[in-house]
Amino acid sequence: MAQCADGSLYTGIAMDAARRVKEHNSNDLLAAKYTRARRPVMLVYQEPCANRAAAARREHAIKRLSRWEKLALIDERLE
Repeated sequence: MAQCADGSLYTGIAMDAARRVKEHNSNDLLAAKYTRARRPVMLVYQEPCANRAAAARREHAIKRLSRWEKLALIDERLE
């Protein structure tokens, strides 16, 4: 999960999270349309998954959470 400059949260899947954040911040062709207008973005939460299918299921579950639930996930990871 990445936090955008406007404070919004963006959730996606990436094999290399650091590379993906760099793409969101610097490459208009590879950045998501949502993040292009909300730069810079900063990685605030990540979790490993066994495979892409599991990652897609987890991404879907996270996207269904409220903003407050997402922030709680981030806070749990920081503790």
